[in-house]
Amino acid sequence: MKEMTRVEGVRSEAAILVGVILPDQQFYSEPLAELEGLAETAGARVVGQLTQKRTQPDRTTYLGKGKVEELTLFVEANDADIIVFDNDLTPAQTRNLEKATGLKVLDRTELILDIFASRAKTHEARLAVELAQLEYSLPRLKQMWTHLSRIEGGIGMRGPGEKQLEVDRRLVEKRIRDLKRDVDAIQRRKQRAVEGRRGHMTVSLVGYTNAGKSTLMNTLTDADVLAQDKLFATLDTRTRRWQLPGWGPVLLSDTVGFIRDLPHSLIASFKATLEEARQANLLLHVADAANPDVLSQISAVYNVLEEIGIEAKDTLLILNKTDQVVHRSRIDGIMSRYPNAIPISAVTGEGLSNLAYSVSDALSSAFMDLDVETSVGNGRLLSYLARHGEILSKTYHQQNRVTVHCRIPSEFANKINGEETQVRLHEINGDGESFADFASDLKIDGAA
Repeated sequence: MKEMTRVEGVRSEAAILVGVILPDQQFYSEPLAELEGLAETAGARVVGQLTQKRTQPDRTTYLGKGKVEELTLFVEANDADIIVFDNDLTPAQTRNLEKATGLKVLDRTELILDIFASRAKTHEARLAVELAQLEYSLPRLKQMWTHLSRIEGGIGMRGPGEKQLEVDRRLVEKRIRDLKRDVDAIQRRKQRAVEGRRGHMTVSLVGYTNAGKSTLMNTLTDADVLAQDKLFATLDTRTRRWQLPGWGPVLLSDTVGFIRDLPHSLIASFKATLEEARQANLLLHVADAANPDVLSQISAVYNVLEEIGIEAKDTLLILNKTDQVVHRSRIDGIMSRYPNAIPISAVTGEGLSNLAYSVSDALSSAFMDLDVETSVGNGRLLSYLARHGEILSKTYHQQNRVTVHCRIPSEFANKINGEETQVRLHEINGDGESFADFASDLKIDGAA
């Protein structure tokens, strides 16, 4: 049996995948298909798979005793280097499994953290991943870490031994406190930056990892964002201008992909990255229509949105990758459950015009396109319009008058009034609608 060592990541290692299927879990395809994709994304070579159905996990080894014995023989027969579980293990379960099999054992969370560590490129993403890894590793310090004082950064660095365990623990706890302070500072700075865009309409792409969000963003905005057929190809938010037909320019943001059972520590650490989605006027939930587990993936995304507190935000469900769907009945089956979903292909362009008009309609339902005519000296009103709306144009007239064409949320439009101020919908039915009718229909305060 091989000597067990813990090294950084799982790159180039021969991996056995293990999954315990519990009663509340439902799979439409192979139960370990997603775990296989994660392992391959991390750089491992999958050489075998083992599953077991149980009503509840075994407290000591998660698997049953007989299945642990079968796993031990299985890893020897396949000359494996590592065992990867599709479940989250306790430190004791990990330790017992490693003792029984003689191999390094990773659970689902540790594998996801390892992928995030390898993909993190910006300072913000590196801090977020390091914080999540340290919070995961702290209760597992005894079997996972060597003397931390010899490690710079701490991302994904693991070694054998138990030297100066208490010193290491104090160092880890201090590093966690420092990282939380830095991440909180980034979160506040990001929030201020996003709030500073209130003069622009913002649309944010969210969805399951590898659903095609970055490809869609590239197609809509010529953004040249990295788009790969890999899990978690995007960890950092990117924002580009999207010229929306019938509406004008909006800001479109790409965000980190979600996944089933996304580690809570990662969600907390990536709050700054998800700030774009929190502050967006509209969410585009991109789903991979060609994936056999698309329904469970859609549910997983809604669960994450609920966890970060934005499940009530206006959302359009986008069924991407229709070019990879062989039978139309598959799309019809998804839309029978989500009848308002919009089928598209970011690669071929199918359905993109329908998507653009649907986004315009969704934004229009919450915003008003107004012409506000007032005095040039009415600084208070002009400032109000600039602060709460998007100024599209200004036209100056004689007698120190100005007409401001703006787009503003209905809740703020309701408060527009003032001396010598006229408000009307912008070019409704060709030559505009009278403000009297407009105010009557929408219960907006009148203007003198």
